[in-house]
Amino acid sequence: MTEPRFPQEGVANTTYPCGGCGARLEFAPGTTAMQCPYCGFRQEIAAGEREIREIPFAELANLARKPVGSIGKYVFVCQRCAARTETNETASMCQFCGAPLVIEPGASGQLVPEGVLPFAFDRPAVSTHLKKWTSSRWFAPTALKKVTTAESTKSTYIPHWTYDSQTVSVYTGARGEYYYVTESYYENGERKTREVRHTRWYPARGRVARNFDDVLVPASTQLPLPELDKLAPWPLLDSAPYQPQFLSGHFALRYDVEPENGFEEAKNRMAPVIADDCKHDIGGDTQQLNSVDTQHNNVTFKLMLLPVWVATYVYAGKNWQILVNGRTGEIHGQRPWSKVKIAVAVVLALIVIAAIVYFVATKGHSTGTTHHSVTHH
Repeated sequence: MTEPRFPQEGVANTTYPCGGCGARLEFAPGTTAMQCPYCGFRQEIAAGEREIREIPFAELANLARKPVGSIGKYVFVCQRCAARTETNETASMCQFCGAPLVIEPGASGQLVPEGVLPFAFDRPAVSTHLKKWTSSRWFAPTALKKVTTAESTKSTYIPHWTYDSQTVSVYTGARGEYYYVTESYYENGERKTREVRHTRWYPARGRVARNFDDVLVPASTQLPLPELDKLAPWPLLDSAPYQPQFLSGHFALRYDVEPENGFEEAKNRMAPVIADDCKHDIGGDTQQLNSVDTQHNNVTFKLMLLPVWVATYVYAGKNWQILVNGRTGEIHGQRPWSKVKIAVAVVLALIVIAAIVYFVATKGHSTGTTHHSVTHH
């Protein structure tokens, strides 16, 4: 039975006072420091004792955590103005004074992230990436190129699960080998030949193994999964062990996909790679796979926070949302389409198709009666 989702009163949170003016420090993208947005005071984030660990999946049942469905909103109490803010985020901003709010490790009721990939560029740089993106959209209205700034931008850390697995797969299938038949025919009274390809099939079975490392699965459903996946690849080697200071002044979503469910999705993402391994092992000219039975060994996982700028731009009086990879600047999201450009492209395609059909029909009409005979190699 699912526990009721009541707000968690006064969840432990922290802010970082500025040593220069007493305001609150925020993590400065592209650095390893926190900076005051008012006086510019900087404070380096000291290296902690934690390391990014791969957690054995077999130990998951023993880790302290609450079911996702039982966790209510967090209630942050701002240490600057004492206002109370209810949110589903593990890092947010005070809705009254704007001070950064970051939940203390272990106070969320969820697994603590192992690592964080810090933002590499700030809000003004988002406009630069947006300008490049709007100017390179095919079949978009020409006026879209004039959109160079976002109406709103929100720097948000998105939780992702990563999985390692040593897989062994047993498969059954068939190997296809091509052979060719010489076909004789007549064209304009002249006898000609051509080669026609056929396939002989042979049963196949075997075993393949592959070690997967850091198979990435989004752990939040708050943003569109296809767009999140398109932001890859992520430079995970640049990640730092989790420290809440990296979240100060930014937002962070909590995960709503349990690690067990994430692993099932990871298996789905491994399956096409394993299938390709099986086909390569079968060999021949073409392959068929009838069954693949995969065993996962020494499975490990970890929770990572990845940086995404969630931005909205305005075009034709409508808001369009895009996601920007906070490390690489890769952008994916909503965009308008030009009906005129699409219509012109369709017309041109139809003209090309009509020309090809006319050419084939004309050539076929000029060709005399053909006779066929088949000989085998």
